[in-house]
Amino acid sequence: MNIILSIVYAAILFIVSNIHTINDKYNVNIPIWIALFVFIIINIFPSMGLKKLETNKLKNCRNGYRLLEIFLISTLFSAILLLIDILCYHTDIKVILLNVLIVYLIELITFWNGIIRVYISSKQLGIKHRVIGAVVGMIPILHLIALFKIIKITKKEVKFENDKILLNKSRKDEQICKTKYPILLVHGVFFRDSRYFDYWGRIPKELKDNGATIFYGNHDSAVSIEESAKELSERIKEIVKQTGCEKVNIIAHSKGGLDSRCAISEYGMDEYVASLTMINTPNRGCEFADYLLGKVPDKVLNKVANTYNKTLKKLGDKKTDFVSAVKDLTHSFCKDFNNKIKKSDKVYYQSVGSKLNTYRGGRFPLNLTNNFVKYFDGANDGLVGEDSFKYGDKYTFIQHEGKRGISHGDMIDLNRENIDGFDVREFFVKLVSELREKGF
Repeated sequence: MNIILSIVYAAILFIVSNIHTINDKYNVNIPIWIALFVFIIINIFPSMGLKKLETNKLKNCRNGYRLLEIFLISTLFSAILLLIDILCYHTDIKVILLNVLIVYLIELITFWNGIIRVYISSKQLGIKHRVIGAVVGMIPILHLIALFKIIKITKKEVKFENDKILLNKSRKDEQICKTKYPILLVHGVFFRDSRYFDYWGRIPKELKDNGATIFYGNHDSAVSIEESAKELSERIKEIVKQTGCEKVNIIAHSKGGLDSRCAISEYGMDEYVASLTMINTPNRGCEFADYLLGKVPDKVLNKVANTYNKTLKKLGDKKTDFVSAVKDLTHSFCKDFNNKIKKSDKVYYQSVGSKLNTYRGGRFPLNLTNNFVKYFDGANDGLVGEDSFKYGDKYTFIQHEGKRGISHGDMIDLNRENIDGFDVREFFVKLVSELREKGF
């Protein structure tokens, strides 16, 4: 239905842009004002006849890619008519040039109307495809390839996001993520919880839409596991006191899982934690971190650490200790850590890991170290080796078919990317709904 309407609208636009030729050669008399009116209507309402979408942003994105489809098809029709006019009617060159100018102006307006709409409303195009589209816009063949890619991405985005909204509406009354205890999201190292950029991407909203109550760790970005554990312990007690919820379900990413384990076992938080779910946590550390710390000169390490510590304090961290944070992720440290930090019988533990198949699969920046980490830790998510993930009563390992794979950042929706074959938001909905089913 979508493509059929695009062809119909493209045919109408083709008639409008070639009205002078059609009236003259085929004894048709279409008034100019009607042609102009139709042109305006198509550019304002290119999705007439299609089903209603759930948000204005999705509507605008669909209108954009449909205008680009209409532009491509109608331009092709116009080129064919121009050839017929030259080869069969031997039309005067001045008339041909006038017709070409009219077609050019009409198609130009249609193209820019479409491209501006998708550039403004699409989230999946990203910087990469926007830049490519701008750079190759005037290069023959390449501009068509870029345009087809833009249409494909935005068309897929509109369908996927609209279907997600409809899915959440259909199960709204079920509140499948309404757990007995609220969810506490604990970030990993070198990141902070921010009201302007959510470390967890679109995941918290998806969980809230399905009934979850969400809190954040709000702890410093880079300190030792022990210091982070102290901060988390205070945060947990604050949440329990504030809400009267008795306990929390922790979902922790990366180093946050180690911080949470320490808080539970060393600071008495097993009284206040019902479950701990660790996402891509280096429970056995990272051997590549041991190597780097052994190779990097102290002078260089201290300079990097001082720069980081000063910068993050300005951004809101109360404490910063870059070196301790990195050392606590080494394989050697985690070996001693695991001998000391034991599971509590009062807490349900589970872990999740993923594999990045190639560094080209994931998005910058948590993909570039894939091959380097592979040399020391084997198959990995870009930062953490596969053998380091497993911990607790249940372990889930995510593999993605094809070349891509799922990176360390993909697991928290860091880049807000819709990945074919893996819906990270729905993965977390299922994960939290399973906690609910277990009585947590």
